[in-house]
Amino acid sequence: MTYTESIKVKVRSQDFVDITSKVEGIVRVSKVKDGLCTLFAIGATSSLIINENEPMLIEDLKKFLEKIASSKGFYHHAANAYSHIRSAIFGNSQIIPIKDGRLMLGTWQSIMVVNFDTRSREREIVVTVVGD
Repeated sequence: MTYTESIKVKVRSQDFVDITSKVEGIVRVSKVKDGLCTLFAIGATSSLIINENEPMLIEDLKKFLEKIASSKGFYHHAANAYSHIRSAIFGNSQIIPIKDGRLMLGTWQSIMVVNFDTRSREREIVVTVVGD
């Protein structure tokens, strides 16, 4: 069985938004008991990460990203190259196993959409659930 649904999320520039509960809801609606949940962020300057949604950790991630892909650096793609580089580092997809109708996330793991673009955007996340 396959079930697909999209999530649309308004995200400010350089912000992280937790979508775990929305993805869990889609898995419940799919009625898949055992399988996989795939997530794909549409857009070249957005990413999906699985990590702890803790404000100090998010700030640490932002500082880390500023060090490796500075928003003030010189780039050939001058408009928002650092946004594309940050997205490429984190990637725009995730796969999460499903067992007994639930995402197999650890206690502190959250699914977050990150908007690395220079302005606020509405991001679309395609969630596909496959299994029995």
